[in-house]
Amino acid sequence: MPLTGFDAVIVSPGVPLNRHPIAAHAKAAGVPIIGDIELFAQGRATLPPHKVVGITGTNGKSTTTALIHHILETAGVPSLMGGNIGLPILSQEPLPDGGVYVLELSSYQIDLTFTLDCDVAVLTNITPDHLDRYEGFEGYRDSKLRLFQMQQPSEPFHAAVLGERELSSLVPNNTLLLALNYADRQKNWPSLQGPHNHQNAACAIAVMEVLGIDGALVEQGLRTYPGLPHRMERIAEREGVLFVNDSKATNATATAPALAAYPLIHWILGGLPKTDDLDDCAPHFDHVVAGYTIGEAGPMFARILRDAGKPVTESGTLLQAVRDAAAAAKVGEVVMLSPACASFDQFRDYEARGDAFRAAVAGL
Repeated sequence: MPLTGFDAVIVSPGVPLNRHPIAAHAKAAGVPIIGDIELFAQGRATLPPHKVVGITGTNGKSTTTALIHHILETAGVPSLMGGNIGLPILSQEPLPDGGVYVLELSSYQIDLTFTLDCDVAVLTNITPDHLDRYEGFEGYRDSKLRLFQMQQPSEPFHAAVLGERELSSLVPNNTLLLALNYADRQKNWPSLQGPHNHQNAACAIAVMEVLGIDGALVEQGLRTYPGLPHRMERIAEREGVLFVNDSKATNATATAPALAAYPLIHWILGGLPKTDDLDDCAPHFDHVVAGYTIGEAGPMFARILRDAGKPVTESGTLLQAVRDAAAAAKVGEVVMLSPACASFDQFRDYEARGDAFRAAVAGL
């Protein structure tokens, strides 16, 4: 069907415009390709006065988005969370005067957005990812940085919040805040343990500073934040042993921060392997009391841990691993599911795996 005369083509962020034929057809017809975030941006003038906080980054953006939303709610500020998390922003009712829209934005969504002028733009970090969609790491990085380039410098209220200092030279902004160190306070935030969550919390604190939220309310929000399901989710404490569901950690890189977060861990790991090593986790093996392996990767991971001098039980199934770990764990220790693997050998997805872990713990 000819595209000439249409205002725009609206596509899902999942459509790979670097190889999908719609890109060439739209370009030939002079029709822009946009996404739902751009539609929201174009409609902002009709909304009651509000602010927008946009969060992007390779890692941590979901937690940072949910945390900012939670702190705002704790402080009594009307807030909606959307974008790459939760309900699509266009399916939610508009906020009243003074509300804050908190948007998690993937690089794919930013690629389809051209006029989103965020009052506060947040970049947690950048590491190579999604390189099948970009011309190398620089292309991926530049996609993230467009979130800041869309901010209008002539406006009086604009800020950039960066989780990594070395990115500051790449971001042109009226106000630039770098995430600071709050290690002395992090122990008071139960669902925000580990170095990665320190960065997420520091970014959220900087956003609250820009928005003028009272420090006591910010601290209350950090302390009461429940965490996202399956991401270092504290699900129970039984006889002095904490049980943590980190089923979302589907590779060793994602598991490493979880191991860094607690000093004494009974580690449940395994599933469908993505690599044949645990090299990214190795710096934190000193936190592992014992390992309990499951799934297809179980025998391989058991060998790796034994070679590192760690006791291992080849439990085979998640239910048995929970029973084995719970029987061995002592007061003050943690039983953690952080598989470093995909779930598809034994479960439909990581959510189903996390739900099974939660059920197994409840059945102890």
